Amino acid sequence: MRKIILLSIALLFALSSFAQQDQQYTQFMYNKLSYNPAYAGSMGLICATGIMRSQWLGLEGAPNTQLISMDASFYEKRIGLGVNLVRHSIGVSDRYDFDAAYAYRLEVGKGMLGIGIQGTARYLKVNFADERIIAIQAADASIPVGMQTKLLPNFGFGLYYNDDRTYIGLSAPRLIENNIDFSQESAIISREVRHLYLMGGYLIDISNEVQLHPQLLAKYAQNVPLDVDVNISAILSGKYVVGATFRVGGSSDTGPVESVDLLFSAQLRDNLIFGISYDVTVSALKSYNSGSLEAMVRYCFKGIETGSKKEKEEFLNPRFF
Repeated sequence: MRKIILLSIALLFALSSFAQQDQQYTQFMYNKLSYNPAYAGSMGLICATGIMRSQWLGLEGAPNTQLISMDASFYEKRIGLGVNLVRHSIGVSDRYDFDAAYAYRLEVGKGMLGIGIQGTARYLKVNFADERIIAIQAADASIPVGMQTKLLPNFGFGLYYNDDRTYIGLSAPRLIENNIDFSQESAIISREVRHLYLMGGYLIDISNEVQLHPQLLAKYAQNVPLDVDVNISAILSGKYVVGATFRVGGSSDTGPVESVDLLFSAQLRDNLIFGISYDVTVSALKSYNSGSLEAMVRYCFKGIETGSKKEKEEFLNPRFF
């Protein structure tokens, strides 16, 4: 049974042309550069973020993701640069992404509007010779044999606005619908699908020690249901964040909610944040796994020369974006 599930995951997620193909992150609020190149430099500091995500624990071949991201602002916060390094595995397939982002930031009202572009190099690797796959017929020309690899370029764009209370972003990080199958036939069976992302958040003061931070991330790809993460977090004493997310996008059989996610993060030092989240699966896969686990760490450098003058701002704590 596990081998059948493994094969289904590999084919549906790695080779399907009508699916959400990009990996998901529960702690998207600390990982906006993965979705929007215009976010680069918006913190006004040099920041590095690492994320490890294990999805659908206990299910063989389930998605597993590791990410390292870094961005910085230059020239009095007018220019932002950023990079993402990602490894994403599912079933018998592995994908490695390298993103390079550039953003130019303009003063708009009380905040800054970033206009960003991104270039991507994506390396695909699928091992069709994996011994766990037992249902592939060698005579099917649409399913090759052995180890298969492919390198694909892409590019995208984004807009990102933020002030001291609000952020909102719109992006399409990969616009080219590359051929992603390894078929030996001339016909193209599957392509990369364009993903559109809309994100936003607003900070609400409850008291001197408590603030609420509702946030949203909507993910759209053609011919699949709209996927939306709705998060509400409480910020305590400016150092601790406790929150919950409802991920909407489940099937018609099990209802619209795909998972309910719990989040916690803490500012351990002036320039160091650690976060962890746990997703409770509500979709039809709930009988086959024990949830998803994600860990995040972010480190920001202070007093680094990033332009015509030395930045001397204090570290921006978790309530900032």
